[in-house]
Amino acid sequence: MRVCALCSLCVSRAGLGSGLFSLRRSFSSLPALCGRKKSSEYSSVDSEHYSSLVRAVVSTRTSSQTPESIESEDARLFGAVVRSKPKQAPKTLKNPSPLLNEAKSSVRSEYEAEAMTRIALRRNPDQPTLPSVTKILQKTMSATQLFYLERWKRRKIAELGEEGFKEYRLKEDVECPEDVAGYLQSIGHVLEDVTGVRAIESVVEHESLKYLGIMDCVAMYRGSLCVIDWKTSEKPKPFIHNTYDNPLQVAAYIGALNSDNNYNYQVENGLIVVAYKDGSPAHSHCLNAEQVTQYWEKWLFRLEEYKEKDA
Repeated sequence: MRVCALCSLCVSRAGLGSGLFSLRRSFSSLPALCGRKKSSEYSSVDSEHYSSLVRAVVSTRTSSQTPESIESEDARLFGAVVRSKPKQAPKTLKNPSPLLNEAKSSVRSEYEAEAMTRIALRRNPDQPTLPSVTKILQKTMSATQLFYLERWKRRKIAELGEEGFKEYRLKEDVECPEDVAGYLQSIGHVLEDVTGVRAIESVVEHESLKYLGIMDCVAMYRGSLCVIDWKTSEKPKPFIHNTYDNPLQVAAYIGALNSDNNYNYQVENGLIVVAYKDGSPAHSHCLNAEQVTQYWEKWLFRLEEYKEKDA
């Protein structure tokens, strides 16, 4: 009826009122508009016959699975669940110790002409031997560091043989390279900035923390007083992380020097210089006061670990 009313309105507006009834009759006789409703194709399905199946599908019966059986099935399909470890509280030092010595005068970075110090290592049989910085770091290496060290040893033994490797380690321990010309050429550009040497191969001892070490050098480098550690390497070490525990070693020397009354000054900065036998330019890694403080704290953790193992 809506279609017919619309058509009547259109016809009347168009001035075709005389043909209104005939137009209505024409529309009402069209089967597409006035035909019977089409029956559904599922109307002939025997719904009674399938009623039990439908009830089973939509049934709310409780599943036979349990949480344990579901976890077991998930484990077979996806593997065992890896549970995250609870966050551990940050480690704290049992025996914190300051890097600087309040009993000494303030750190002096300007050059002052004074006698160069070179204190040799002396063993006193009547006193217990203090552990060295090198020994402490070796005894507290991480599993990853030990893995790479052992791999390096195996490669060197395969290259040099057992006897050759022993000779190599002996020369390395006494730090006396056979061909020094290449190393001197390598560090030449670094030496240009080194002035006012105050100590060379000198022993430092931390009185309260009970460890000692032998510093390579204390000198001015680009206007800052530094503990300098000279290293040699067969491979380039352009980044500080390539030097592994060397920053901790330098921080340990600085802390010991500041504690040692044989030295009337204090140091806050460090320098690691890696020289190469082929004469290629050495890599120098400067450690400012903030970095030294961070490495000092890491050194204290390693020192505590060593003492716990040695107890």
